[in-house]
Amino acid sequence: MNVVDSSGWLEYFGEGKNASFFSPPIEKTDLLVVPTICIYEVFKRLSDIVSEDEALRAAGVMSLGKVVELNRQLALNAAKISREFKLALADSIILATARANNATLWTQDEHFKDLDGVKYIEKKYF
Repeated sequence: MNVVDSSGWLEYFGEGKNASFFSPPIEKTDLLVVPTICIYEVFKRLSDIVSEDEALRAAGVMSLGKVVELNRQLALNAAKISREFKLALADSIILATARANNATLWTQDEHFKDLDGVKYIEKKYF
């Protein structure tokens, strides 16, 4: 199973330098787990830079995977993860979702770099 962090989705949709790193887990939708917080973050960011229709289409693509909503247990696990690794709210929910689904987290966010169960690639700007 795979979870792609919001930064990975944005890289994929924006055809960024690391898009090919994120393509395999995103395109294998039968193995894809999508935290609802990622849908929120990606839709919010995309609707700032493209039309709302395009942002909604991206949310539709994301919904091809197994969409996981935040529930009580996931929230508690995310809070523990946040404390342990000093992660922000969204990042802790994303990591908790990956762990609850025995999934690999794919990201280019450096604060995940050395954590177990994470596939990390350095963000390329140029």
